[in-house]
Amino acid sequence: MPEISRFYGIIISMYYDDHNPPHFHARYGGSRAAIEIPTLRVLDGKLPPRVLGLVVEWASQHQPELMNNWEAIRNDRPPQRIQPLL
Repeated sequence: MPEISRFYGIIISMYYDDHNPPHFHARYGGSRAAIEIPTLRVLDGKLPPRVLGLVVEWASQHQPELMNNWEAIRNDRPPQRIQPLL
């Protein structure tokens, strides 16, 4: 599970051989969620509202990079790190 970004205690990662639709995983403390890249909706899990807002804000700024990483992971290539939310 390569980590692609980290900010404000939130860890963003993607899994090799993960299922469609394109998504990433966000962890914060004991909370976890899978977020669909094109729509930025929660596919599974739950994050605190403030944390979810930060994750969605970050992802909206980096959707092309997230999709590039999704394609890399699907083709067994390592993903690139993405700048954190500042």
